[in-house]
Order: sequence, then structure tokens, then C-alpha cells
Amino acid sequence: MSTDQPAAVIVLAAGEGKRMRSRTPKVLHPIGGRSLVGHALAAAWSLRPEHLVVVVRHQRDLVAGHVAQIAPEAVIADQDEVPGTGSAVAAGLRALGSVDGVVVVTYADVPLLSGETLAMLVAAHRAEQAAVTVLTAEVGDPTGYGRVLRDAAGGVVGIVEQRDATPEQQAVREINSGIYAFDAKLLSDALGRITSSNDQNEMYLTDVLGIAHADGHRVRAVATTDLWQVEGVNDRVQLATLGGELNRRLLVGHMRAGVTVVDPASTWVDVDVRLAADVTLLPGTQLHAGTTIASGATIGPDTTLSGCTVGEGAQVVRSHGNGAQIEAGAGVGPFSYLRPGTVLGPDGKIGAFVETKNARIGAGAKVPHLTYAGDATIGEGANIGAATIFANYDGVNKHHTTVGAHARVGSDTILVAPVTIGDGAYTAAGSTITEDVPAGALAVARGRQHISEGWVLRRREGTPSARAAQAASEASETP
Repeated sequence: MSTDQPAAVIVLAAGEGKRMRSRTPKVLHPIGGRSLVGHALAAAWSLRPEHLVVVVRHQRDLVAGHVAQIAPEAVIADQDEVPGTGSAVAAGLRALGSVDGVVVVTYADVPLLSGETLAMLVAAHRAEQAAVTVLTAEVGDPTGYGRVLRDAAGGVVGIVEQRDATPEQQAVREINSGIYAFDAKLLSDALGRITSSNDQNEMYLTDVLGIAHADGHRVRAVATTDLWQVEGVNDRVQLATLGGELNRRLLVGHMRAGVTVVDPASTWVDVDVRLAADVTLLPGTQLHAGTTIASGATIGPDTTLSGCTVGEGAQVVRSHGNGAQIEAGAGVGPFSYLRPGTVLGPDGKIGAFVETKNARIGAGAKVPHLTYAGDATIGEGANIGAATIFANYDGVNKHHTTVGAHARVGSDTILVAPVTIGDGAYTAAGSTITEDVPAGALAVARGRQHISEGWVLRRREGTPSARAAQAASEASETP
């Protein structure tokens, strides 16, 4: 392990989060395409710690299962029946066994806390050769927070929780973020000495600072001026507020890197979305996890993409995509629905009211309107007429349809899979194609038209249609 790396980061994720009023554990609620605990783990991993521990309790299996998915290297520690942050950190240390070096403690519900701030905390802790270093902030209204207590020389002597603070202490505006760097041996020793003799009958981690000071160890504070980074989520109002601030920061970063965001107030991007310079995002755009947009592409308005890749110069207008690949120069929309497995080739088109799934559409091919294309391969330069249905499902199995290069499928055609339309072949409008069509052939599969003259006058006498037909007949007879 590098000397710059902490020995461990302990993430506290055991709280019940009653104010969320949710069956979902608080730390699993998402903002920016990532759970709250996911944000905390991302910041923790940026320090490259030797060990990462997540302390769980409330809805233990759900939280532990999620952590195992997103950070399988993390150690899960179970908090015991004793309440309080001190008890939680003690559980984390027990899960580690013997550890020597710097231990960072942070929380699973401070999603805007950055890895850079944690690195600053660790660097200051080492530079000061401190036993404990706490991240603090000065706020206008410190209500609800623990207050940082200092001596006449400005040194940190302890932290007092609001419930246990005197009126004089409650007037202090420097608050404890709950985020610390500790010397591991001191932390272990002090946790064995704290009690639950307080208003909440809890083991407060903050008591470790008073013990360290009383024992003559250095206790230091590092202040942040970015209050958002120490803001926690306790209810859905705060969840939305922090989500909005996170989105604002993400958009600012993208705009400064060369992305045009026409209306930041209506544009949302997740944390792992990648946008190249000269991308344009129009109002009402939402880009979710796993989406990558190449230079010169325009997305929106009113478009949602999840796990999609969009190539250079492509356009996606008023559409929804999930797991789709849109290549350079292609156009999608308006009102298209691209489902997983859709690949639209260079300069291809998926037009209005088109749904695609597991469909590979070749370079320059067009599916312009009112079509469902599922389990299909559409060749280069092919054109699919309006209201075409790729009938891919027989009630048990899915079947594939292949349309060859530069083929022309007439409007209102049903292609009953499995079937192949050869290169350069045509199908007549209104056909139901059940057999392969050879290259260069024309397929016509519809009933012969029959006309019954005078039917409306005989069978619909007195209707508006009959009157219109009678008038037309009389007009045609007028010399």
C-alpha cells in the first residue's frame, strides 16, 4: 500500500431513515443514476484504500446485496444492538481485524462529498501528524448539527451534539460533518472507552475526539466552504434538492467542456454519461446511465436515452431509447421507441412512431414511419414503407426477418418471420409476405380487388354516402 493511501475507509450505512417514509432503504435511493451509498463508495474508492468497509443494519440484506453488486471488494460489517455512530465504527473495525494507519469514516447519505475532499482531509491529517482530523463547515443556522468545540488557542477539544449542548455551545456555527480521519490504534482504544451516557443513550463517535484531546493527542479540523458536500439526505425533499444540485454541477462541467445545454433547468444527466465537445442537448433531455454521445450530435427536445450510444452528427428528436446504438449521421424520431438490441447504421433513419427491438438497420437504410421492426436485419439502403409490421412472435418463439440491401418494402406490408427479402427485391403495398422473396423479385400477396357498382345506393339508401354517390352519378351524366 502507498503511504498516501489510507488503511481503510469505513462507510456508515446502517441507519433506518424513517423520514424517507419508504420501503426502500434510505441509502438505496438514487440520484444522478447512482444510489446514495453508490456515491459514497465512489468517493471512498478514489482514495485507493487498502480496505473498504460498509456498516449495515436496517434492511441489512437489501443494502448488503446492493453493495455486493456495485463494490464486490467491500467488506460488509453488521452493527450490533447498541445504537450510535461509535457502535457502527466499532463494528467496522471488528470486521477488519488488526489494522494500522489512517482510517477514514464517512457516511452513505452525503452524495455530493467528493473524493478530492476526502483526499484533502487525509493529506491534512498526515501533514499535521494528527490523531484525529474532522471535516467541518461554518453555517448560518447550525440547528441539528454537532458543534465543534475549540480552546482559547483555536485547537479542537471536542464535539458536542445539539441535544447535549449548553446554550453557549449551541451558538457555535462551526459544525461537525461526521467525516473523519483517525489513527487506527487511537480509534480502537478510544471506542473501547466511550459510553452511552447521553440524551440519546447512544455511543457517539464524536466522543473519540474528546478522549484523544484529553490524552494529549493532536485533534485537528479541516474546513470546507462547499456546504453541499457535507449535506446529508434525511427525507425526500433533501433527496430532490441534492439531486438537483448534483445535476447542476454535472451540467456545468459538461458545458465547460464544450457541450451546449440549451435549458439546464429541464436537462438531466447521470454521473456516468459521457458527452463529447460540440454535443447539443435541447430542452427536456434526460440521459441515463451508460449513455455516450459523440461530437456534433443533437439530442432532444423531449428525449430520454438509457444505456445508448450515439455517433457523430446524429440526431435524436422526441424519442425514447434503451440499450440502442445510433451510428454517425443517423436520424431518429420524432416519437420513436428504440428498445435493446437496436443498431441504426450510419446515415440511417428511424422515423415517426417507429418501434424497434433486436433490429440491425444498415447504413443509409430507412424505417420512416408507423412501423414495428423486431428481430430483424435490414440491409444497406433498404426502405421500409409506412405501417410495416415485422411479425416476429408466434406465441412461443421469436423468429428473424432479413431484408436485403436496397430492397423496398411497400406500405402496410406484414413480414411473417422467419422470412427473407432478397437484395433489391420489392414487396407490393398491402402484402402479407410468408415466403422468401428472391433478389430482384416483386412479391404481391393480397386479394384481387372486386368492385360492386351501385352497392351504396342499393344497400345504404338515405345515408350521406348514398346522397353523395347519387349526386356524383347525376353530375357524370350531365352533358
